[in-house]
Amino acid sequence: MSTEPAPYPADPLSPLGRRFVLHWGEMGSRWGVNRTVAQIHALLFFTGRPMHAEEIAEILTVARSNVSNSLRELINFKLVRTVHLMGERRDHFETSRDVWELFRTVVRERKAREFDPTVATLEAITADPAFAAEDADARRRIAETLALMQSLSAWGEEMLRLDPATLVKVMKLGNRIQKLLRDDA
Repeated sequence: MSTEPAPYPADPLSPLGRRFVLHWGEMGSRWGVNRTVAQIHALLFFTGRPMHAEEIAEILTVARSNVSNSLRELINFKLVRTVHLMGERRDHFETSRDVWELFRTVVRERKAREFDPTVATLEAITADPAFAAEDADARRRIAETLALMQSLSAWGEEMLRLDPATLVKVMKLGNRIQKLLRDDA
């Protein structure tokens, strides 16, 4: 009985799988995420199994150093975690197979990195005694922006607390909410 790890396939992706990974990389770059970072996440999601960095590098034909940096970024975003497999010394990496868990993670991380610092800055600006000396229209715009962002933040937190089935129902309501609000007015 051999203790050698089983060889991994050179390319476990079907043509459609490769198309998904390539497209996700393109979309990632449009969302402000490095293409390789997005492709690695797509690869792990599509295959649904842990992979080590060398395997990822071979499948995506990217440098091992690029994979390492990209994996670190995905771990920092809480989209990938390190796992250990029996009989393997190398670290393996996996992502959630639950699309709703991934959605929540992305929203929380982007909110924490992009949205919350803006709210904090607007709060600091409006709390600064010098704010009172600014033009009244500028103060109003900043205060309205802060109020909007605080409301969106609170609403977003509430949405993230919903279970997926309820969240799907809320999303499907769409135009019916507008109609309900118009009817009440």
